[in-house]
Amino acid sequence: MNASRKTHSTHSPSDELLRGELTELLPPPPVPDLEPEREHALRYAVLRDALASGPAPRRPRTPRAVPRFTWIAAPAVACALVAGVVVLAPPETPAGPSGRVTAGPSTAPDAGLVLSRAALAAAAAPGPDVRPRDFVYVRSLVAYAGRSAAGGVATLPPARQREVWLSADGGRPGLLREAGAADSVIALRLPVYELDHRGLTPRPSTLEADGPSVTNPTHTYVATLPTDPEALLRLVREETRGDGGDADQRAFRAIGTLLAETWAPPKVTSALYEAAARIPGVSVLPSAKDAAGREGVAVARTADGEQTQWIFDRATSAFLGERTVLTETTDAGKKGTVLGVSAVLAKGAVARTGELPRGGA
Repeated sequence: MNASRKTHSTHSPSDELLRGELTELLPPPPVPDLEPEREHALRYAVLRDALASGPAPRRPRTPRAVPRFTWIAAPAVACALVAGVVVLAPPETPAGPSGRVTAGPSTAPDAGLVLSRAALAAAAAPGPDVRPRDFVYVRSLVAYAGRSAAGGVATLPPARQREVWLSADGGRPGLLREAGAADSVIALRLPVYELDHRGLTPRPSTLEADGPSVTNPTHTYVATLPTDPEALLRLVREETRGDGGDADQRAFRAIGTLLAETWAPPKVTSALYEAAARIPGVSVLPSAKDAAGREGVAVARTADGEQTQWIFDRATSAFLGERTVLTETTDAGKKGTVLGVSAVLAKGAVARTGELPRGGA
């Protein structure tokens, strides 16, 4: 019995005190960082749960004058991870793809919330199956306002079908096909004329197209874009730096073009939406229509008298198309005039230009 009790010896108070002092002298144990894939999954799990719960209930408001600008907050978790609170300009409700834009009630959700839903939907979408020697096919409807040589207001024609075949790796010429116009080859080398000395006859030559970038994307390039929203936004800003105008608007438009004209992997598309949510000045329109007449909710940004709108399906949060609208009266037209509208109808991968994806896209 005595021997058994000796094996269960206890530490003296002085031993415990010494252990505590030594512990204070040692550095804290390192906490390992999450793997990128695990962090990505956790972020979206938190966002999904926050968005599923819906916005917090509003308190009854006493009658008072409505301020010109309104602060609308998304759920706290979604705000912390995506965009925070965004200042919303008075939303506008368009009458249709070619109609005027009129003021609407300030009842739209927060822009960060709309873009978060779009990011979640994009992350869950199937990835594109594109081989390096394939062509990415995009079919859309487009309409762009034109002005006569004498000037006057801009007139928006009916939307026309547009099909484009872009070389996935950028190594082969692509093709642009629009209704009512001859096919155009998207060349790798641009025709130019060189002049060696003044007085000589210019000689035909070619100019190599710039390498792939945010403003000149190939599928291979887009697939390598950062999936970290902050890093992606920095890259977009850097590669649109020389285009002039408002830097935030340049970034917003460039991201919109990538969404409409490329077929990025799900994680890249998701990061594009999260990057857009970090651009200041993005607002929400409760209702907008694309070139196909599909109605949805839109996020928008205004600069230099024009508003660029991205339209999303209300049920699926899928990207539908874009609109550009005058926000002030100019010699091109009255405030609310639609300058351009598009609708993305299909994307796919094919082996050669002129070919349609399986099922006819």
